Amino acid sequence: MTDTTATLATTTRTTTIEPGGIEAISAGRRHGSPWQLFATWTAPNLEFATIFVGVIAVAFFGLGFWQAMLALVLGTAAGALTQGILSTWGPREGLAQMVLSRTAFGYRGNILPAALNTVMAGLGWFAVNSVSGAFALSTLTGIPTVLSLLIVVVIVVAVAFVGHDLVQVFERYSSYFLGAIFLVATITIFLHADFGFTQKAGNFSFGGFTLAAGAAFGYAAGWNPYASDYSRYLPAATKRIAIVWAAGLGNFISCVVLMAAGAAAATIAGFNP
Repeated sequence: MTDTTATLATTTRTTTIEPGGIEAISAGRRHGSPWQLFATWTAPNLEFATIFVGVIAVAFFGLGFWQAMLALVLGTAAGALTQGILSTWGPREGLAQMVLSRTAFGYRGNILPAALNTVMAGLGWFAVNSVSGAFALSTLTGIPTVLSLLIVVVIVVAVAFVGHDLVQVFERYSSYFLGAIFLVATITIFLHADFGFTQKAGNFSFGGFTLAAGAAFGYAAGWNPYASDYSRYLPAATKRIAIVWAAGLGNFISCVVLMAAGAAAATIAGFNP
């Protein structure tokens, strides 16, 4: 296959509406590299909600900067590790994560957790991200908020409707674009941050530490119900350790960097969350 033919095949696959659903991905449809999962799980975390987890660790949980960072790193590492491990189930079974949960809950028993996940994680985050995106678009362009919301929703639904391959491409380029923006923002925050910041009481708060670690874990592990949704398209022979590293690091690095930015921002004098 020539480079031109391969490029055309990839482009066609990316823009063609995916025919499948929740059934197992057949061997003939398997493709890709495990390291594409790095961008898949990096891009979704490049948002202000991730930064806010770092903010609350300092501003509300009573931790100094380095105390907060230790809690955030430990919590995120645990959540990212479970993300990486669960992602290995995809190539092995070819099924989405919530479908695989039938092995634990049974066919009918799985209806409740699947429904809760759909409403709280699926529709919930869709609403939160769409509204925040609409406000950002409206602020930057002057487009009315309602119209901005409509534009954001149409784009999001269109990408999801086409399916896996377009989502992968979208996430890859989004990670470059958003990564550059948030990197500049993080550096700017660090230049003004007080890394020696401690709370007035000066004492270590174990309760605050566990709350911060728990919040970080919950945020990173919040993607666990979707872990194998994208890895299931990889060939069954894909090395599991590569999947763990790719999915885990994508989740971990994006979360820790932006949470660090949030924690640092909360140390700046006059900061108002």
